[in-house]
Amino acid sequence: MKMKWNSENFRGDVLVTRNGEVLYEYAGGFADLPNEVPNTADTRFASASAGKVFVAVGILQLVEAGRLRLDDTIGKLLPFEWNAIDPEVTVRHLLNHTSGVPDYFDESVMEEYEELWTDFPNYKIRHNRDLLPLFIDKPMMYPKGEKFQYNNSGYVLLALIIEAGTGLEFDQYLKANVFDVCGMESTGYFELDRLPAKCAFNYIYCPETGGYRTNIFSVDAKGTGAGGAFITVGDVARFWKALSENRLLSKEMTEQMLQKQSGTGEDAEEGWYGYGVWLIDHPEGRDFAYFQGCDPGVSFISEYNPNNGMISVAVSNYCNDVWEVMRNIRRELY
Repeated sequence: MKMKWNSENFRGDVLVTRNGEVLYEYAGGFADLPNEVPNTADTRFASASAGKVFVAVGILQLVEAGRLRLDDTIGKLLPFEWNAIDPEVTVRHLLNHTSGVPDYFDESVMEEYEELWTDFPNYKIRHNRDLLPLFIDKPMMYPKGEKFQYNNSGYVLLALIIEAGTGLEFDQYLKANVFDVCGMESTGYFELDRLPAKCAFNYIYCPETGGYRTNIFSVDAKGTGAGGAFITVGDVARFWKALSENRLLSKEMTEQMLQKQSGTGEDAEEGWYGYGVWLIDHPEGRDFAYFQGCDPGVSFISEYNPNNGMISVAVSNYCNDVWEVMRNIRRELY
């Protein structure tokens, strides 16, 4: 199937399926720009905050296994000195971004993620605990449960809860209990200075030179609970398929994950928030679910339409406008 959107300048991968049938696929641009190695269908791309959805699934699995509860508190689950952070913040608050814990990347204060590394070297961020100095001594942003505000620190704490409850690094747990279950053989959390084969470099345009630089000094050296998984578009489709078939969670817990848990819905395109996913209101059917991510040199979005079994994935290693791609997919194929 052809789409009318202008793909000439899009650098990355796009995949659209319906009930397992491929409706549209595209790969363009270079995974390695100087050597002109092209992006392909099996290129591994960084996905920024998209990885929060995997952490949410991991937490909900532990809830279903009886190893923790949604109303357990961080004071009970993690052995930290909380200082000005409320130890009564719950797992549920963290999952739905209503915790109020200090966000180490507060987008209302900082415009660019790489501003974090002005005084703190990014190469030190290789585990969730490495991010604690960036927020553990700061005050609460607002009282727990008061409102929705997207929060990266909350998902770092959720990953630490997975580690405390299982004795495994969070990415080891996710590989065994999420990625392997879905058949996501190419997905993982990789260190930028030890990337495996088929990983795309991520490029940032530099107006002063008219060229590109990689983002190796702009993002965490390895992904954390806040994001940073490397994925392929095919693996993301496999994740949605496994989630919708209740192979990761029970039917009841999957429905809870994909229900509106927080947010206001004031922005119709952004929508509401469930657990690890955004939700777009569908007044005549089941809500659309999506997850997304954006870092320097990285842009990603993937959406599941439960009304017709359609899965859409768009990712760019040049931070191209994946959101416009998704708008076109909705307009032409929904």
